[in-house]
Amino acid sequence: MSPSVYLVSGANRGIGLAIVAQLAARENTVVFAGARNPSAATDLQALESKCPGKVHIVKLTSTDEADNKAAVVKIKEIAGRLDVVIANAGTGGNSVVPSEHVSLDEMRETFEVNVLGPLVLFQATYQLLKASTDSPKFIVISSGAGSLEAGTKFPAPILPYGTSKAAVNYVAAKLHYEYPGLVVFPLHPGGVETDMSAHAKKLIPAMANFPLMTTEASARGILSVVDAAKRDEETGPKFLNYDGSIVPW
Repeated sequence: MSPSVYLVSGANRGIGLAIVAQLAARENTVVFAGARNPSAATDLQALESKCPGKVHIVKLTSTDEADNKAAVVKIKEIAGRLDVVIANAGTGGNSVVPSEHVSLDEMRETFEVNVLGPLVLFQATYQLLKASTDSPKFIVISSGAGSLEAGTKFPAPILPYGTSKAAVNYVAAKLHYEYPGLVVFPLHPGGVETDMSAHAKKLIPAMANFPLMTTEASARGILSVVDAAKRDEETGPKFLNYDGSIVPW
């Protein structure tokens, strides 16, 4: 039986690293782990050494088309296809200020990583996804902050981040309707103990007592949802939570 082949971007730390570790522990699985700077990804290197032939590090910079294409060449040489892509790489932005003070540069930089990054990754990997099954999966790790109904009410000045996540939710939904057979949707990983959330807690008083789960718990939920995911032709794509519940668009 052929192994299931995964690609996870932003895999050098946090949720991405936890997802790769849990995939590597499965039987008959090959996972390509994307990192912007593989030489500095020591935890990922240790995992690759521990799981030879199962974990392969690839250089992957969010919006760098050349990086993405080179990673796909390596994946094609080793595995010949992709079954699941998890677009996890993202940024929380560098500043948290009221909307009247948000710089256009901050908006552009956050949009570049959180929206154009997953789009470039899809464009680079789609042919390998098509080479796998009739229903390959492209999952975008989004955020509840991108919910127009719920995220806009969050008591924190996160305009660049929330806007970018709302935009990438549109990208995911649009891909569903453009590519028959593709299983694609945005997925909220929950509140997670990551470098990004630690930085946010320092900057946003409202988050001081916000409950957070471990990256391992989030990764388990994410993979459970991804494993069970099927294309819904009747109602279309949904914005899903790590526990399988529906997040309002």
